[in-house]
Amino acid sequence: MAVRIGVLGQGAWGRTLAGLLQRQGHRVQVWSRRLQTDPAALLAEQDLILSAVAMAGVPALAQRLAGHWPKGLPLLSGSKGIDLEQLCTASQLWQRCLPELQCVVLSGPNLADELERGLPAASVLASVHGALASRLQHHLSSDCFRLYTNADPIGTELAAALKNVMAVAAGICDGLGLGANAKASLLTRGLAEMGRLSAAMGGDPATLYGLAGLGDLLATANSPLSRNYRFGLLLAEGLSSQEALGRIGATVEGPVTAEAALALARRGGGTLPICEQVVALLHGRSSAKAVVRALMERDLKQEMS
Repeated sequence: MAVRIGVLGQGAWGRTLAGLLQRQGHRVQVWSRRLQTDPAALLAEQDLILSAVAMAGVPALAQRLAGHWPKGLPLLSGSKGIDLEQLCTASQLWQRCLPELQCVVLSGPNLADELERGLPAASVLASVHGALASRLQHHLSSDCFRLYTNADPIGTELAAALKNVMAVAAGICDGLGLGANAKASLLTRGLAEMGRLSAAMGGDPATLYGLAGLGDLLATANSPLSRNYRFGLLLAEGLSSQEALGRIGATVEGPVTAEAALALARRGGGTLPICEQVVALLHGRSSAKAVVRALMERDLKQEMS
C-alpha cells in the first residue's frame, strides 16, 4: 500500500530516507530550510510526517508547526540526540508542543551511505501506540530494510543518542592505536553507561540489547562512515573540537549529547565517566591520552555497577 509521506529535513539522513521510501513506491514530498518555504504547507493531505532534521532544529520546528498540525496525523521521528536546553529527546520535544500527537521513533544501525546504496539493514519502530507502529512496520518494510517494533520510545531514543558519545570515544581509542582489547572494554562499559541513564529515565533495559542499542552502537563505533567515530579519530590526532567539526563539515551529535547526558545524570545523582571524559576533552581540559588514562585509573569495582 502506497503511503503519502511528508519528509522534514534534507540532510544526508533525510535524503536517504526519502529516496528509500520513494523506491518502495510511496508518494514522498520533502521540506528543507534551504528551500525557504513554509513547512506547514507540507502537512496537508499526508498520511505520515517523517522528521529527519538535526536535533538542534527540532525545538523551533515543533513550535512552528504546532498550530498547523492536522488532527490524527502521526509523526515518525528519526532525529537522534538530547536537547541541551530542555534535556529531552526529539519525540518528547514534539509531544510537548503537540500533546495529542501519535509519535513513533525510528532508530537502529542506520548508516545513511549504506542504505542509499541499497545494502541490507534492520531498524526498530518504537512507540506506545502499538497499532500504529505495527501498521508502519508493514507499510515501510522492504527487502533491504527490515523493521521491528518495541514499546520503549524513550529507551530507544536515549540509546540512539548516547551511542554517538561512545562512538566518539571509540574513534579516540582507535586513533591512538590502543587495540581491540581496549576498544571492546570501552564499548562494553559504554553500553553499561547507556543503560544506567536509560533506566534512570524510565527506559527498558532490554532495549539496549536490540537494534537501537547494541546494533546501533556496533555500527556507529566501528565504521568510517560514522561522523561521530571520525570526529573521535580527529581528536586523537590532536585537532581541537572546532577543527574536527570543520574537517567533517556536517552535524556531529555526540558532543552536545555528551553535555546533555551529563546534565541529566547530575540531576538524578548518577555518574557517566565516559561522557565526563569526552566533555573534558572537548573543552580542552584534557588530552586524548589523558582521557584514556583517567578511564583506566578509575576505582576498582564490581563489573555490573
